Amino acid sequence: QLQLVESGGGLVQPGGSLRLSCAASGRILDWYAIGWFRQAPGKEREGVSCMSKIGGSTNYADSVEGRFTISRDNAKNMVYLEIKSLKPEDTAVYFCAARAGYACTPRPREYLYWGQGTQVTVSS
Repeated sequence: QLQLVESGGGLVQPGGSLRLSCAASGRILDWYAIGWFRQAPGKEREGVSCMSKIGGSTNYADSVEGRFTISRDNAKNMVYLEIKSLKPEDTAVYFCAARAGYACTPRPREYLYWGQGTQVTVSS
């Protein structure tokens, strides 16, 4: 079974940057499409970015386009989310997730494997 563990969250001032990491274990990450999601208090979980198996294509939510960059290092079984120009509305718990198959999707219900999440708080 694939296990995912996120790290790298924290308290950041508006305009700052963070790099979230997601370490995969138990299975080879090459087999999965991956996604990053976030959930703010009182809101539904939303997809922010995803990458297909092997990294052939990526997708970003409109709200993060140009500020977030998803990447994967299959040799290290790692997934990353670089976040720039952080805004208070980016405050949320961020999750990485994986689904079997080639294509990625921003729909949480399509993903079987989830990490426990890492908190990102953007505040001055």
